Amino acid sequence: MDILCCPVCKGELTLTVENENEKEILEGGLHCSACGVTYPIHDGIPNLLPPARQTK
Repeated sequence: MDILCCPVCKGELTLTVENENEKEILEGGLHCSACGVTYPIHDGIPNLLPPARQTK
């Protein structure tokens, strides 16, 4: 988490965990309080693409 920042505004990201195992976070999100963007984490992979480029 120390090296991650918001790709839109370079703000600090806050982690929200919905599901995890012993080794990793499986589901959750990374939220930037500076610009309000939330980046989803699915199957242990964070999607840090800017909002206009994210696909569902």
